[in-house]
Amino acid sequence: MSPTLILIALALYFFMLLAVGYVTGRKANEDGYFVGNKQSLWWMVALGMLSDSMSGVSFISVPGAVNVAHWSYMQVVFGYVAGYLVIAYVLLPLYYKENLTSIYTYLGTRLGVEHQRVGASFFVLSRLLGSAARLFLTVAILQTYLFGPMGVPFFISVIVIILLILAYTMKGGIKTLVVTDALQSVFLIGGVLICVVALADGLEWISFWQKGVGESPWNRIMLSEMSDVFVWDANSKVNFWKQFLGGAAMCIAMTGLDQNMMQKNLSCKSLGDAQKNMVTTGIVVLIVNVFFLSLGVMMHAYLSKYHLEIPMLNGKPSTDGIFPMLALGGNLSLFGVSWLVPFAFMLGLSAATFSSADSVLTTLTTSVYHDFLGLGDAKVGYDEKRKKRVRQMLHFGFAVALFFCILLFYWLNESSLIDTVLMVATYTYGPLVALFAVGIYTRWFPRGWSVVVWCVLAPLVTYFLKLSDAAGVWMEGKDIAKLNLLEKFWYSMNPSGRPWFGDYVIGYESLILNAAIVVLGLGAIHGVQRRRAK
Repeated sequence: MSPTLILIALALYFFMLLAVGYVTGRKANEDGYFVGNKQSLWWMVALGMLSDSMSGVSFISVPGAVNVAHWSYMQVVFGYVAGYLVIAYVLLPLYYKENLTSIYTYLGTRLGVEHQRVGASFFVLSRLLGSAARLFLTVAILQTYLFGPMGVPFFISVIVIILLILAYTMKGGIKTLVVTDALQSVFLIGGVLICVVALADGLEWISFWQKGVGESPWNRIMLSEMSDVFVWDANSKVNFWKQFLGGAAMCIAMTGLDQNMMQKNLSCKSLGDAQKNMVTTGIVVLIVNVFFLSLGVMMHAYLSKYHLEIPMLNGKPSTDGIFPMLALGGNLSLFGVSWLVPFAFMLGLSAATFSSADSVLTTLTTSVYHDFLGLGDAKVGYDEKRKKRVRQMLHFGFAVALFFCILLFYWLNESSLIDTVLMVATYTYGPLVALFAVGIYTRWFPRGWSVVVWCVLAPLVTYFLKLSDAAGVWMEGKDIAKLNLLEKFWYSMNPSGRPWFGDYVIGYESLILNAAIVVLGLGAIHGVQRRRAK
């Protein structure tokens, strides 16, 4: 695909978003910015949540990783569906009952301000890193196929993209994002479907099937050795129960306890509408992931058929590079139309990525505005003009922070980001799960900043326990004298290099372990404080 065609696709895409931003943001006040004046249509929110929950990382990494993980990722997706039901019927009723704008206000009301700020801090950290990783992946592809050939440096490319996002989100906030996210989901689904059909055509599966030769494209996918879903080996990292429970926990944490995802849900007209939106989102996410994994099987069949190599990144094969290489490298066409596949790919990738990146600026602003500055309180003596100036300063400030986080991922580039993003989430969202669990299901009142200590300690303990899984692997061939400080600490804890848990490998269930450690810590704090009170 020529840089000119990519530029035209992006220009049309952003022109549409800017037009929507202008129309929806003209009369947006504080209530419109934060909760869309409580007038959002549930089906539009549900449609928009698809692109927000999938992200560019899913768009690229899930299909690319099929040759290694096969369809075992569906075990995580089944967990997601269970998680959406918990959100719909446990968390959303709580949020609507309390009439919340920032969901972490609940922690402040129920447990105390330190819990509210700890919860908000973990959200800010999680979303900033997660959105930076997602946006990095798209900008890296644009750099390879558009900005790079034009001689534009990577950091300039990032600045251009972030400025465009700022242009259509600064004024309207959630009121704008509900509409733009819905449109972006349409582009995402359309892009995936066009690429699936193009691959089936390129593999000649459609023409053979029409002639009565061989199986249908769907049957060919199901007959592939990569389409096995369930793994029952208890020691495997992708064991069903590890993936299912970890997926459910991640969905509850990354959606139900995440201001970025919940803010649009809280803009629905009623609790019933928000619940319909959440259940619908779960069903759609399940179906779309089937298409993503089918795409992965077909991509690897295409590589094998035409003897193509997996792209290299930093000297290593990068499965994240397969989809862009096929879609943008002139390998695919749709019934003889060569420009349609790369055009659909760019729009689908842009939709998946920018939906997550654009909303994060608004929701991070919301969290700091309410949870740290307390400006949502009517007692604060700021007029609307001053509050608007604070909102805009925060919005712009997080855009700058996003820029530097993207550069960090550029310097620490990994070959596949889907596992990186999900594993980071197991560390940063664990304390959030614990705080809400204690608030909802116990009568504990742990107080003081020792709460912060446990919430920071638990992810570190979980991290070191996970290191034991591969202790012998990462130590192999290394000079002990040249280890960094963190590696030396780990080596002193486990000089044998043998995993502590034998053949058992910790997977996504580490989020549950992380949360359990925090719950135990909060229980201990509550018990000590109760004894002192007596």
